[in-house]
Amino acid sequence: MVSMKKYLIMIGLVVLFLEPRAQENKDVFLFSYFTGNGEDGLHLAYSFDGLKWEALKNNQSLLTPTAGKDKLMRDPCIIQGPDGKFRMVWTVSWNERGIGYAWSDDLVHWSEQYYLPVMEHEPTTLNCWAPEVFYDDKTQTYIIFWSSTIPGRFPETEKTGDEKYNHRMYYVTTTDFMDFTETELFYNQGFNVIDGTLARDNNRYVLFLKDETRTPPQKNIRVAFSDKLTGNYGKPSEPITGNYWAEGPTVIKKDNAWVVYFDKYTNHQMGAVKSEDLVNWEDISGQVSFPEGTRHGSVFKVPYSVFEKLKSVK
Repeated sequence: MVSMKKYLIMIGLVVLFLEPRAQENKDVFLFSYFTGNGEDGLHLAYSFDGLKWEALKNNQSLLTPTAGKDKLMRDPCIIQGPDGKFRMVWTVSWNERGIGYAWSDDLVHWSEQYYLPVMEHEPTTLNCWAPEVFYDDKTQTYIIFWSSTIPGRFPETEKTGDEKYNHRMYYVTTTDFMDFTETELFYNQGFNVIDGTLARDNNRYVLFLKDETRTPPQKNIRVAFSDKLTGNYGKPSEPITGNYWAEGPTVIKKDNAWVVYFDKYTNHQMGAVKSEDLVNWEDISGQVSFPEGTRHGSVFKVPYSVFEKLKSVK
């Protein structure tokens, strides 16, 4: 007869043998982020459970920023389109009137980096911050949206934000990243707003956003809904984050629950909340861990083959 000790050893060996093969059949969660001021470029982390995140390339940059005058790569947002290409947009500067854009087939080799002058037609615009890209399979359209301050445009909230900033969200759409629609207002519900990210919930669109009001202080994440991709998003929900300042939400659906990751930026740590109905939220910040220095970005899934190639990058 096999002794209990030998039996347990055999079981352990079988698990060790089968676990890598099981992972190969799964998608892997990736998280794009920046560190510091965004000067060194794109960072990526991976996770198999959406809770514990490990840095790729020893937490070094995988792509050096070249777009714009200041050449930063803050708030990197990456999605994979129906053509298989990964599309990324990011903040290139604190005070330029455009955003960065690049694409990749494998997240290792990247295209030329482009400066998209999305607010150059508004010469007094102070900034283009926290751009996001989202593909809508219903309309087969990409939407790129971001937050900007145009001094004097919304005087009723002129003194509610940080210093001179009074943000609203704007957008363009494209089907090929060569031709873009004219810039239009995306979200304005009468308050200072930034850091939007989109998801689809059946036939409705879900917009997660940061209430940027400082006076009186909000600095929290909320949710708004629309039946149309490019507008009609209503009044936001009550805050889904807690008694801390939060920014940079990004969302993914995992095990029939929505998980929103965000940056507790004054606490210098990442947080997360979870919901099954987009109404009732549970704070699971104590269950997540991220690489040291992680600043907000985006979460997305990739096939194991893409992850395997990324993991080999030194």
